[in-house]
Amino acid sequence: MLVPLVLLRLYWRGRKQPAYRQHIQERFGFYPRRLPGPVIWLHAVSVGETRAAAPLVHALLEAHPGYQLLLTHMTPTGRATGETLFAEHGERVMSAYLPYDLPWTTLRFLEHFRPRIGILMETELWPNLVQSCVETHTPLAMVNARLSARSARGYAFIGSLARQAFANLSAIGAQTEADEQRLSALGARFVSPTGNMKFDINPPAPMLLLGSELRQRIGARPVVLAASTREGEEGPLLEAFKHYCAPHVLLMLVPRHPQRFDEVAQLARKAGLQVQRRSENAPIRPDTRVLLGDSMGEMFAYYSAASVALIGGSWRPLGGQNPIEASAVGCPVIVGPHTFNFERICNQAVSSGAAMRAQDIGDGMRLAIEVMDHPGRRKIMAGAGIRFALSHRGATGRTMDLITPLLKIARPRYRRPPAPQPG
Repeated sequence: MLVPLVLLRLYWRGRKQPAYRQHIQERFGFYPRRLPGPVIWLHAVSVGETRAAAPLVHALLEAHPGYQLLLTHMTPTGRATGETLFAEHGERVMSAYLPYDLPWTTLRFLEHFRPRIGILMETELWPNLVQSCVETHTPLAMVNARLSARSARGYAFIGSLARQAFANLSAIGAQTEADEQRLSALGARFVSPTGNMKFDINPPAPMLLLGSELRQRIGARPVVLAASTREGEEGPLLEAFKHYCAPHVLLMLVPRHPQRFDEVAQLARKAGLQVQRRSENAPIRPDTRVLLGDSMGEMFAYYSAASVALIGGSWRPLGGQNPIEASAVGCPVIVGPHTFNFERICNQAVSSGAAMRAQDIGDGMRLAIEVMDHPGRRKIMAGAGIRFALSHRGATGRTMDLITPLLKIARPRYRRPPAPQPG
């Protein structure tokens, strides 16, 4: 009954992101082609999950050379990120949209691509999809799973529907023991802590080079990076920047969602600040106060060019973002009070000396100035960040240990014959 409203929503979102109006048939289980070889299917909803999946994608392709990988998403930005990240693998990696969670669409999806195994990144739980995997005997694992106390209460609210879906998963690799306990309490049966694969992401050499070039264009000016900011955060952040930071300090402002780039640029201009866009790829003018990070997939470059980073999503009750990428390149981190989606990682970063926690955005900007004004303190935090990131590596190997036995015993049973190939 809601399908017409869903279509209207796609077209509405397509006003700012035209890509939402493309490949609509895939969202209902119709695909133009299929992969010819045996398929491993991995679902990563959007940009964050897709980037986190990178170590696992590379490990799967290396360990199973006879297989092709189907990478599914729900957002255009996630799909574009996957196509960019794994372009080097050519036809071995195919990107597509996962269909909406209707029984006939999920069955159509499975019978079209006929995967040997399905892998869900983080906590993406769709009851009809899980049931379709049960009916076709397709092993379905959830990896890099995290579940905050708030999300656990939400799943508990829908009761038996969530419990049945969690119980039907073939295996779950949880990021932490706390995640493992919450998942088990919701009915999951085969849960083990495997760690966070985001620690296994190596900063790409091209991004480090881009960061160095960006730093050269900026010159000797100190740089405060506001990373992955969300709606409602930029206004107070810009005011705090104007109030506390000297005119020679540059703010690199990177909104989390690309459809908000123009909106955030207007906010900065309304605050009376000169703005340049990263996409202009021009030398940074002396009177520029805000450099808008209007690009995708370049966070490592921004972190490596910054003096200190304020992590977005943590200044309003939005759950925050993880500080791992910043720490991996030695960028000191400041998080706000709202980090419930990444509570353990943020607490570990703070306790290791890689990050500091601020009470509000004004307090965060004052801490940023302290770090920039004391090079010795910044150097200590940078070293602590690198050690913090390195000390938690290894989750990808443990996740592969979880998946490989399922792939060996997988015997899916699909009712339809393989879809005919064009030509």
